[in-house]
Amino acid sequence: MNSRLKKCLESKAVLTLLAIVIAFFVGAIVLFAAGVNPILAYTTLLKNIFGNLKYMAWSVVYATPLIFTGLSVAFSFRTGVFNIGAEGQFVVGTLAAACVGILLDLPTVIHIPLCILAAIVAGAIWGIIVGYLRVKWGINEVLSMIMFNWIAYYLSNYMVNLTILHKEGGGEATKDILTSARIIFPKSVTSFLCPKSNAGILLAILAVIAIYLIINKTTLGYKLKAVGFNKNAAEYAGINVNRAVLTAMAISGGLAGVAGAVQLMGNSFRISQFAGQEGYGFQGITVALIGASNPIGVFFAGLFYGAMKYGSMKLSTIDAPAEIVNIIMGTIVFFIAISHVFRFVSKRKNRKGGN
Repeated sequence: MNSRLKKCLESKAVLTLLAIVIAFFVGAIVLFAAGVNPILAYTTLLKNIFGNLKYMAWSVVYATPLIFTGLSVAFSFRTGVFNIGAEGQFVVGTLAAACVGILLDLPTVIHIPLCILAAIVAGAIWGIIVGYLRVKWGINEVLSMIMFNWIAYYLSNYMVNLTILHKEGGGEATKDILTSARIIFPKSVTSFLCPKSNAGILLAILAVIAIYLIINKTTLGYKLKAVGFNKNAAEYAGINVNRAVLTAMAISGGLAGVAGAVQLMGNSFRISQFAGQEGYGFQGITVALIGASNPIGVFFAGLFYGAMKYGSMKLSTIDAPAEIVNIIMGTIVFFIAISHVFRFVSKRKNRKGGN
């Protein structure tokens, strides 16, 4: 095989684009089997995303929490920890921001940062607890995170119904957070974008830059990556592996917590009683995989997923199932995972050939 072609096929960006193309092809087959014209469905999907400025603004609103949960999962991947608990960290972050946003009446310049700080702390604590269980007693973090997701879920439903938080006049939701705790852009901006256009995307950009710098330009990032590559080698080099795991889980949990705060402060303004898990944390896993656990890649993967989620909402107008987006995203993840397997097998064959 030509060396240039081989390098191209080994590129993560190329493999991701190839997976996306294959996924849309698979989606077209499913649509055709369901009796829906794939060309019409995809044309409608794209029109609902890029048809006008308001649609694009809504796509960004949908994407913002996914960028944060994607960053959360990607950061933990770099340290060899699979953060399947971003869902629970998202929920407790939302809950902490809601408590501060409802119960405290403060000036905007204080209220907004305090809500975000509360969400970061809540998400970080949720992550640290699981990390501590792992480093102290060797409890598998994946199992712990799944359990903590459900604990967060039921804790939220319990607190939603507390008198101090519950919406007056009935309804299975909290009161709205105060106006001073909201991150919505001024009406002069939302009037030509969309009513829920908010500063969350600016916070997401700052988070992407910060995580990129931490991972690639700091001693902390070097230590965390070293632990992710090889824990034994990192420990031999004098790195405190347990501390690195706890630090990674705290930062990862904090990012997922901010995702919850941004969704609350820029979109929903209240917490409704859950009928099922919302899935932002699990969708963050998809975003992290598509973005190859690179902060910049995660940003664009989050925008892609958010746009797909928003665009699919109007597929019902042509009797196409909105679930096609889930099929497409799942297929992308599948083929990305398969590509990693092939690369691993190829490397092993090359090593054996060298011997």
